[in-house]
Amino acid sequence: MHRSPNTVLSIIIPTLNEAENLPELLSDLKQQQNIIFEVIIGDGGSTDATRSVAEAYGATFTCAKRGRGTQMNAATLQATGEYLLFMHADSRIDDPTLLSNAVQALMSAEPEPDRIAGHFRLRFMRTSTRNDVAYRYAEEKTAFNRENTTNGDQGLLLSKAFFRHLGGFDESMTFLEDQRIAEKIRSQGQWITLPGHLNTSARRFEAEGFHRRYILMSMMMGLHSVGAEEFFARAPGAYQVQKETGTLFLSPFFALIWRMMRDEWRLRGSIRLFYLLGRYIRQNSWQMFYFFDIRLRSLLGAGRYPFLNFHDRVFAPCTNFRVCNALTGLLCFLWFMGILAPFFRIVDYLGRKDY
Repeated sequence: MHRSPNTVLSIIIPTLNEAENLPELLSDLKQQQNIIFEVIIGDGGSTDATRSVAEAYGATFTCAKRGRGTQMNAATLQATGEYLLFMHADSRIDDPTLLSNAVQALMSAEPEPDRIAGHFRLRFMRTSTRNDVAYRYAEEKTAFNRENTTNGDQGLLLSKAFFRHLGGFDESMTFLEDQRIAEKIRSQGQWITLPGHLNTSARRFEAEGFHRRYILMSMMMGLHSVGAEEFFARAPGAYQVQKETGTLFLSPFFALIWRMMRDEWRLRGSIRLFYLLGRYIRQNSWQMFYFFDIRLRSLLGAGRYPFLNFHDRVFAPCTNFRVCNALTGLLCFLWFMGILAPFFRIVDYLGRKDY
């Protein structure tokens, strides 16, 4: 993993106290064949043995201000490869030709390989058999190249030239940097699904609760997509009440939205916000149809998506109207603020009593 004049690929890994996970990934990388690469760690201030672990495996260690986007941008300044692969420290690789096949696929992409980025399919490494359908839903979706389906867990492979053209990762927030560059790639280039898959840890889903984490992710992506950045400026106060290795409490996030509706957005702003959220949800309504394909997988067979095809050919064109956005926005408000908010206020209260 040392630098070489013939280095083809630079692997960038952002870390923050990843001494436990990093050795497994670096060991997997050592097994990769038919490719010359280097590994660069972009660290955000680890207080454990992350640095010594990285250097023991021959990786370059770069210190940066905390924040994945900032850390990865800093690490790319050290990169000598023509191609960049951004990975998370809790990823695992079980195919020794994964990287060489991925770079070859990107180089062979048509018509403009310098404006194409690739990502892998995901498989979750789990310690429990719970939520099988939910995990299958999340895993199969990573093969798609639809809007809001690509994130950092899946890896990001692109040429250094394209990365520079994109302006690197957005450093304005300490999260969602992967979603932001993913949609930038979608608007200025093209995504492809790379051959093979990455294994990724399900530790956060298992610790916080799969459905709680997914609800929060949907809230964050919805608010981010409609430009409600002020929510994220206030969100760190709500994040402080949760434990990274414990149950995720959602009531602070709902309470924050209520306060912003009352004090900042007011009635007119809130109506506009939920109208925009309605449009966003309608544009992503394919996920509901896709869920039925996953739920009926044993009957439909692998790789078949009749409900999703019905959505694309019939449902989406028939609902592409402003009134549908308004109705969906109203349903969004009733579901999230009228049902989920009071529900999690009660269950979070009861949950905290158990601590």
